[in-house]
Amino acid sequence: MAVNHLPLDRSEERPLRIAMVVPPWLTVPPPGYGGLEQVVAGLVDALVDRGHAVTVFGAGRRHGTRAGYVATCDDLQYDRLGESLPELAHLAHVGHLVSPADFDVVHDHTTIGPLVAGRRAVPTVATVHGNPVGEYGTVLSDTDRGVGLVAISHTQRRLNPGLPWVGTVHNALDVADVPHKTAPGRGPVLWLARFSPDKGPDVAIGACRAAGLPLVLAGKCNEPAERRYYEQVVEPMLDDDVTVVFNADREAALRMLVDARCLIMPIQWEEPFGMVILEAMATGTPVVALRRGAVPELVRPGITGLVCDRPDDLPGALREADRLDPADCVAHVAENFSTTRMAQGYEAVYRDFLHGLAPAPPGRPIPVPAR
Repeated sequence: MAVNHLPLDRSEERPLRIAMVVPPWLTVPPPGYGGLEQVVAGLVDALVDRGHAVTVFGAGRRHGTRAGYVATCDDLQYDRLGESLPELAHLAHVGHLVSPADFDVVHDHTTIGPLVAGRRAVPTVATVHGNPVGEYGTVLSDTDRGVGLVAISHTQRRLNPGLPWVGTVHNALDVADVPHKTAPGRGPVLWLARFSPDKGPDVAIGACRAAGLPLVLAGKCNEPAERRYYEQVVEPMLDDDVTVVFNADREAALRMLVDARCLIMPIQWEEPFGMVILEAMATGTPVVALRRGAVPELVRPGITGLVCDRPDDLPGALREADRLDPADCVAHVAENFSTTRMAQGYEAVYRDFLHGLAPAPPGRPIPVPAR
């Protein structure tokens, strides 16, 4: 491990100088879809409130945080989402811009970042926002030993326990940033996700139809795969009991959450987190979900939602959801998933990781971070 990976000062009291690297696709925070960017915006402001010096490295000239901001290119790269070169170019610029003279730690949120971060002169922790298996797991398994990975749920970490994890920090949401209701919602059941078989909109339609309840499908439908899935699978299932809303912005999504009887999450994969679950509970809307992924870590059964083992259990849960108290949903998020708590978690990860890279006394080997 190169000596220039060591920061200038290990003082526990001194505020940290943090380079926060986000993907080049969306603004921070995003105007609509973009759970990663929403989480980072809350984290950045909470870290600034705790006295740390944070600089966000992104694309485009706009951002909405209280941190400093550096753009690696003038325009957002959303129209090239899914290509590797825009992200690689972004990371190459970041590599030239961060140095031990200015930063103690880099916090990387990109997909490719863990693979290239070992070339930086500043130590890097990288949050894994996706499922760490398959091709993505292969990329993460080649992470440089000077880079520490952070999981966003215990479920996600268990999917690939052999990766160089250095911590687990749940995503978070400031309940003060969202409206909330004081009485159960009387509107339709709401499904809010991207149109994908992983998200189960077809299961949501079937469950609501069996329960005799109207449904709103509010889905991201920008990319070719999303449009193809909607046209081939979802559209043929539609009838008068289902309303479709495409690409709602954040304000519209929050209004729908406040009005909803409940949020339905019939996920068909091991969802590593699910920010929409926090957003729903923060508005006072309970969550009816299948027991997949991180759902059991986020929802308190019988208090903030109902967790089902089988799709056949969903209709009954949908009919019962309006008996849950909205105040319990809001309190659960405020107590367990606040941005302050998230910032404290990451601060501990930063300091523990940097301490693991500290110079050893003369005659002893330099330790590496615990795996």
